[in-house]
Amino acid sequence: MTAATRIYKGLSRKERAGWIIGLTPVQAFVCVGLAVPVILALAAGRFGQALALGGFCGTAAALVVVPVRGRPALRWLGHLLLYRAGIALGWSRWQSRAVAGQATDLDEPDLPGVLARLRFPDGPPLRDVGRVCLIHDTGDGRWGATARLTHAGVGMLSDAQCERLANRLGNLLLSIGHREVIDRMTLLVRTVPDDGADYQAWRAEHDVPDAPALARQASEELDRLVGAVSVRHEVFVTLSGTEDALRRPAAAAGGGVAGRAAVLYRVLDGLEDKLKSLGATGVKWLSGPELAVAIRTGFNPASAAGLAARRHQAGGDVGVRWATAGPVHAPAPSARAYYHDGFATVSYSVLMPEAGTVFGSLGGLLAVKTAGERRSLAIHYETLSLHRSRKAVRRLRFRTGVMRDWKSSKGFNSGAAEAREAGGARAQEHAVAAGHGIVRFAVATAVTIPDTWNIEDHAAKLENDIAGRFQLLRMELAQDAGFVAAVLPVGIGLPRLRGGAS
Repeated sequence: MTAATRIYKGLSRKERAGWIIGLTPVQAFVCVGLAVPVILALAAGRFGQALALGGFCGTAAALVVVPVRGRPALRWLGHLLLYRAGIALGWSRWQSRAVAGQATDLDEPDLPGVLARLRFPDGPPLRDVGRVCLIHDTGDGRWGATARLTHAGVGMLSDAQCERLANRLGNLLLSIGHREVIDRMTLLVRTVPDDGADYQAWRAEHDVPDAPALARQASEELDRLVGAVSVRHEVFVTLSGTEDALRRPAAAAGGGVAGRAAVLYRVLDGLEDKLKSLGATGVKWLSGPELAVAIRTGFNPASAAGLAARRHQAGGDVGVRWATAGPVHAPAPSARAYYHDGFATVSYSVLMPEAGTVFGSLGGLLAVKTAGERRSLAIHYETLSLHRSRKAVRRLRFRTGVMRDWKSSKGFNSGAAEAREAGGARAQEHAVAAGHGIVRFAVATAVTIPDTWNIEDHAAKLENDIAGRFQLLRMELAQDAGFVAAVLPVGIGLPRLRGGAS
């Protein structure tokens, strides 16, 4: 099989598949409870009442069972009520305390929504790169760090080169799974609308006064034609581990933030070479001010120009204080978009196709079509431990075997989907027995434009760019959380494994 036809399958299997005709135990219990009144009415001979109850209970069962764009109707109703309650009580509106003149400590994070649970302590110096900012997720109990990668991209690589990168990515995830400290990795790629601030500052610094007039004219014409639509990319990687995994080795290293940092640093040192094997020419672990800049430019892409001018004037990296890292103003999010600092963002969850996909096929989500538009793509990985992987494959194989045997005993034939699922379960169990691991993942993407533009037009362009290859689910009623998962390099975006221990 050639690299051009290499397909990566088994990407869309549910974490917790239903045992009873595809239903979860809660859904099955509710359906049985709704069926009891109808059965009792039929047993008593009240057929009219049974018909009326059947219509009501059948509608209620459909609301509980039938998914509508990824969520059952009853769950949609619950999320809508929570969304409306947040707006009515003012929880969804946001204004920076620094802008309101209420900030007392400029080093205290002031961030909206799910970011409010994050803390950003600085760890001790790491070799010659200085202090590294740790990301402490107090909600999920996780510690991590973020690095900026210098990478040329994969758009110009051959199929064989992409195949090698894919294999190295698999080796990286496998090595993470064999470590006891780190279990999650997030790769985030953001396009940067280039307004020419960096180039203008560089040009002013290197201008040659006696350059020929024709050369100046040609350069200015190229600036007008090419510079207006030029796009750069910035790549981030975030690695994190659980508090439970860090607690004991951190206590041996002195405890506290410094102890957790020391344990994380050992892993970061070991993974840096593997990141470079993926094509990264540079790995820069971010300090607190640098991570604050990444968050600030995520909320407000236009602020990159001012930060670039300050950086050139200072002759080095210039960060921002944590009190000003968030948005200045973020009104209550609409159901279909998130508005922040004069920009609007639409976020999506990307669903993998049943037939599988090829390496590099997500690149279409980063194809900017309009000057001033920004696109983001984040892939969140979690490698399961060997124990959890074996438990998961045994459970999947047992479930598929029981369902197949039950259908055979009742005279039902297994369809192609059941046969493929059973074969995949056996192949996965053999792979785990051979030393491979299981990787959970989630993919999020977003498009950001000035809020004076038509957001639906640009959302439609993003959907059209990937139509026929992937399915995009718009993060209805959760656009603020979707923005964090798709745009900000803080490692938030993959929920806990349902029914599994952390």
